[in-house]
Amino acid sequence: MLADAISLPSSPSSVASSVAVISDPIPFTPIHDLVRPQLLALAHHPLYEKLNDVARLRVFLEHHVFCVWDFMSLLKALQGALTCTEVPWIPIGDPGMRRFINEIVLEEESDVVDGQVLSHFELYLMAMDDIGANTVPARRLVNAIYQGVPLPIALKMCEVPTAAHTFVQNTYSFIDMRSPHTLAAAFTVGREQAIPAMFAGMVKGLCWAGAPADKVLLYLERHLELDGGSHSILAEKLLTGLCQDDPDKWLEATQVAELALKARYGLWSQVEALLP
Repeated sequence: MLADAISLPSSPSSVASSVAVISDPIPFTPIHDLVRPQLLALAHHPLYEKLNDVARLRVFLEHHVFCVWDFMSLLKALQGALTCTEVPWIPIGDPGMRRFINEIVLEEESDVVDGQVLSHFELYLMAMDDIGANTVPARRLVNAIYQGVPLPIALKMCEVPTAAHTFVQNTYSFIDMRSPHTLAAAFTVGREQAIPAMFAGMVKGLCWAGAPADKVLLYLERHLELDGGSHSILAEKLLTGLCQDDPDKWLEATQVAELALKARYGLWSQVEALLP
């Protein structure tokens, strides 16, 4: 069983001891070396090359939209663990970590795309509309949660596809651990470091004529730009700063990273099996 969540500074007087964690991490075995087989398998999943017509792309989008949505919950949980999101405000945690998480939130929740400010989830829904994919389950889910329906009930009542339902439950199992270093592992390895190779394969598969996939490509290319650049490097520093030289934390982080990557591979395999 994973260990209890680590304690973060809860008052200004305790902040100083945590400063510079992100800029001066203690070296440890890179976690991505330990999960390389899962990363490689995900990067070369056969699904990507099969996204080569409109009907198949719709099936993919109608599942992947829930990964786009639950990414924000994972990110917000990490923001809540590493920064102060309550009133009255106090400067909690490492300033470098705060800045990194807040930068990610800014771009994911309120990016500027073609002169328009919107979240990447909202951009994704627009891309789905353009391709004629069904956005009703995703919109119903968001609306149900807005109205206070608990997530497990909302997932069932909104007809979320089974494979996507399972994936979201897996993501929330990491969130429910309430442990910053395992949250960071799911975020860093399961998302930020895995996404560039996945999306590069998807872009290659989508390069076919006649489909109105411009916004889909825009979404994928924006994430290749962000996650393939500074975000991935900073995310790894964040994870290293949280685990430091604690072997138990590194073991727990590795276990979560493996689970996150396997969950994504399983989702892709289930989507591939549903393609027309």
